[in-house]
Amino acid sequence: MGEFEQLVLLALLRLDNYAYGVEIREEIEHRTGRDVSYGAVYTTLDRLERKGFVRFELGESTPERGGRARKYFAVEPRGRAALAETRRALTVMWEGVSI
Repeated sequence: MGEFEQLVLLALLRLDNYAYGVEIREEIEHRTGRDVSYGAVYTTLDRLERKGFVRFELGESTPERGGRARKYFAVEPRGRAALAETRRALTVMWEGVSI
């Protein structure tokens, strides 16, 4: 799993596992100090959905969005497991390394 995929999943979990793209982007920027594009977040969410790591639900449509509904994302058990495995692998690899 790539670093940005991890950041997106972790942001979702920090946001009570129910958030839309703008919130996810803001959480990543706030916590990492990195500039993140909306496109990068939505592309990653699409990829994570195809892998079965996240799912989405449509919210209510709003006039501000031209009648379109927001997509709210949540991490699936498969995504949690992949994130845990990545953390385990990185922890093992970092053991004994000093920089």
